[in-house]
Amino acid sequence: MDRLSRYGMVIRLRPERREEYLRLHAAVWPSVERMLLEANIRNFTIFLHDDLLFGYYEYIGDDHAADQARIAADPESQRWWALTDPCQESLTAPGSGWTPMPEIWHLQAG
Repeated sequence: MDRLSRYGMVIRLRPERREEYLRLHAAVWPSVERMLLEANIRNFTIFLHDDLLFGYYEYIGDDHAADQARIAADPESQRWWALTDPCQESLTAPGSGWTPMPEIWHLQAG
């Protein structure tokens, strides 16, 4: 049986690319959304505060690394990232992408 895992991550939005990034995410490609769902990702949300993007998703599969590799190998996801990655700047090392955030507290309903 699958179990739910929560993931949070953060990255900086380049101010000069803000409008482009927001425009892209106002109409995420259906093929990109479909791949995320096929890779057992649910409730993917990106929040914006000033120039920080906070991403959150829930994972319902049993092999996160394999599902992440499936997404990374997907040509449509690669095309999407070619547009979105230049809009972002890592908080750690250049080119390292989103920085994972450890979960420190969670309120479970019911």
